[in-house]
Amino acid sequence: MLQTLDLSNNFFNGEIPQSLAHLRTLQYLRLNNNSFSGECPMSVANMAQLSFLDLSYNNLSGPVPRILAKSFSIVGNPLVCATGKETNCHGMTLMPMSMDLNTTQSASPSSRHKTHKIAIAFGLSLGCLSFIVLVFVLFIWWRHKANKQAFFDVKERHHEEVYLGNLKRFQLRELQNATNNFSNKNILGKGGFGNVYKGTLQDGTVVAVKRLKDGNAIGGEIQFQTEVEMISLAVHRNLLKLYGFCVTPTERLLVYPYMCNGSVASRLKGKPVLEWSTRKQIALGAGRGLMYLHEQCDPKIIHRDVKAANILLDEYCEAVVGDFGLAKLLDHQDTHVTTAVRGTVGHIAPEYLSTGQSSEKTDVFGFGILLLELITGLRALEFGKAANQKGAMLDWVSKIHKEKKLELLVDKDLKNNYDRIELEEIVKVALLCTQYLPGHRPKMSEVVRMLEGDGLAEKWEASLTAHDTTKGKAHEFSNSDRYSDLTDDSSLLAQAMELSGPR
Repeated sequence: MLQTLDLSNNFFNGEIPQSLAHLRTLQYLRLNNNSFSGECPMSVANMAQLSFLDLSYNNLSGPVPRILAKSFSIVGNPLVCATGKETNCHGMTLMPMSMDLNTTQSASPSSRHKTHKIAIAFGLSLGCLSFIVLVFVLFIWWRHKANKQAFFDVKERHHEEVYLGNLKRFQLRELQNATNNFSNKNILGKGGFGNVYKGTLQDGTVVAVKRLKDGNAIGGEIQFQTEVEMISLAVHRNLLKLYGFCVTPTERLLVYPYMCNGSVASRLKGKPVLEWSTRKQIALGAGRGLMYLHEQCDPKIIHRDVKAANILLDEYCEAVVGDFGLAKLLDHQDTHVTTAVRGTVGHIAPEYLSTGQSSEKTDVFGFGILLLELITGLRALEFGKAANQKGAMLDWVSKIHKEKKLELLVDKDLKNNYDRIELEEIVKVALLCTQYLPGHRPKMSEVVRMLEGDGLAEKWEASLTAHDTTKGKAHEFSNSDRYSDLTDDSSLLAQAMELSGPR
């Protein structure tokens, strides 16, 4: 359907393609100022629909066929013959440079060159003028800003609205207004990192504002900004998006989108009951989010507090991992001697609690406990106490699995509305994730595949073999002894414990 084709002033060479004649609706064709050679194709000359054809200033040779275009030009082709009837015209005879078979002629190269120079001169002049105006405007703006800042405290610079890529720097006053000055009525939740408040921005956007504890001890503004930017680079459908932040000499705040369905922990306690299929969907979503943090994010991020309260649900009950990277954000004073254990009692991996050394396998352990929370509808400490199994929570789950009485684990509110095969599979995955030795636990990518129904049987068989091999060697203590320090009655965060060894 092409009607206009302008290929002039290029470096095309070779013969003019006969296939141009296939353009049945072409009306305007310019091939001038190239290096085309050979004869003018008969098919192009016979294009009756052409209104204009320009073949000037090429290296065409031979006779020129009868051209049907209403106007055309072939000047500047020294090897062309007017009719082809001349005896010495076989592609070698020099013809006048200005031969034109029609009244319409193209502009000469000299006139084109002159016009080109004028255009360049005009463009340069306009560009210089624009640059001078821009410099003048920037100078006026800078003077105005300098004069204005002279009347304010230097600290006010911390409240300026700045955008870092897609990350917005909020003013403290804006967040105070949004949360009604951090009113207790707007608290959505409390945790080890601080309180979360529901807020509404001026444009009507509903947000969740996390007010970090120990605002004065988090480090310098530049370091905090850098850490927040690193966290904001982790973008995945199952990770909580960071809208922006606010930093002042005394405050550190993070702004997230508001999750209307709250946390998994709150939904497990609320009504209506979370269906079994939704619980499995939540497990898969949270697993994919952690897999991204561990294996696909650069730099790698270890969550260190994986639990139901930190898995949020959007309007479609899709799992969104929250609070990732905050442990690193607040541990800016770590040294090679002391370290702060951050996590929730009942979810902390044994090697992390005893040595302070965390890895992605620490998160895998917490994810295993999360799976058991989804199955039972209880917090980690609660479902151990429910069966009077204080001090041997995972032993109890393992014992129930061996006795094939897994129905004892299932949330009573589900009644019989669950898949028994899927229940056994998820319990197996949870037991694999909570193995005592970190090296025996699977990676999150393997966990996700097993939850999707791939590779569980092989992994389970391998774990049984490994357990038999190490029995009596590394397992000198019972599981009750190993996990006894994980069953503190408190569900508060264990923090700032002085431990030896690096993280």
